[in-house]
Parts: sequence; structure tokens; C-alpha cells
Amino acid sequence: MTVEIPREGRVLFIGDSITDAGRDRADETDLGVGWAMMAAAWFTGRHPGHRAVFRNRGIGGDRVRDLRARWEDDCLALAPQVVSVLIGINDTWRRYSSGEVTTVEEFTTDYRHLLTATRDALPDVRLVLMEPFLLPVDDLQRRWRDDLDPKVDVVRKLAAEFDATLVAVDALFRSTGVDDRVWTDDGVHLTPFGHAVLAQQWLAAVTPTT
Repeated sequence: MTVEIPREGRVLFIGDSITDAGRDRADETDLGVGWAMMAAAWFTGRHPGHRAVFRNRGIGGDRVRDLRARWEDDCLALAPQVVSVLIGINDTWRRYSSGEVTTVEEFTTDYRHLLTATRDALPDVRLVLMEPFLLPVDDLQRRWRDDLDPKVDVVRKLAAEFDATLVAVDALFRSTGVDDRVWTDDGVHLTPFGHAVLAQQWLAAVTPTT
């Protein structure tokens, strides 16, 4: 199922550092240098007559609970017509780096709250949910899958529950057959090539309104 982006529509990318990608937070129009910028640029280049307005509200280090805390200001107040969410890897990472556990139940409750609040405030909004992903660079990081895999499954189920478009990023990266170091340096943050793959997957999930 593809998401239609209205002519002159408002599109919001929101999530953690993968979406943030070095954006200047003092400039509300800055899209950073990662996949969100690439996706917006390619979409506009392919469909210049649509003139969609893209905004990036990724913040490095965010977990789903952090996204919930700023959802009113950074999502609902912007009244987007398309909301694209990529969140979850920090909920896993913090478990292994500092012992801060986000249970599957907590992750589900907070993520469902985001989607419910968005549907209530913006009934016609189109939702794009992107799977959190991991490209392990060592054996220790491979253990993270025990925590991440159930959260990926939550995102898939919520996409079905809320009639959202799912972008199967984790499944894609796991099936490429390419050395993961092409896509990432640390298992989480993407190289320019990884960002390009992410942008292309997002673009495959959207279409301009005719």
C-alpha cells in the first residue's frame, strides 16, 4: 500500500539520529544530510509540480518515550498530512550500553499512543512506519537482536492495526547479501550509501496525488 502525498502537502520525518542526520535544529526547514534530505530531494526532483513541504524532526538519542514526550510540539502542532516515523533502535541500544530497558509492553504502549493521538488530532493523516533496524558489526552487537526483533514485530503489527504503510527496512538490510560495512560503520548509523538505500525504500512507499 503506497501513501499519496498531496500536491503542496506537508510531510514530516520524525525519529532519532538516523533521521536527524546532523540537521540544524535552529532552522526549521533544514533536513540534515541523510536519508530524509535525500528522499525529499528525489521526490521533488521527480515531481516538481507537487511542491510538497518536507520537515525533519529527528533528534539523536531518542527512544519511543522521548518521542511521546515531544509529540505535541514536534508533530501535531505542525499539522502534517503525512507522518513518517522511524524509532526503536535506541530503546534496544540503551539496554546494552547502560542497562536502561524498554520492555516490549512499554514500547508498544508508547508507540500506540503516538499513532492514536495523531489519528485523533489529524483524522486524514497518512502514516508511514519504518522498521527499526540493526546491522551488527560484531558478536556482541548480534545479541541485540534478542531485544530488537520483538520491537520490529511491534512496528509491523501497529502498521497493520492503524492501516499505515510499512517500510520494511530491517528486512531489506538483512536480505541484501552485501557486507554490512557498506551500509554502516557502527551497526546503527548509516553511511551515505545506507542513507540512499533508506531513502529509496521510503520513496517506493509513496506516490504523488494525481
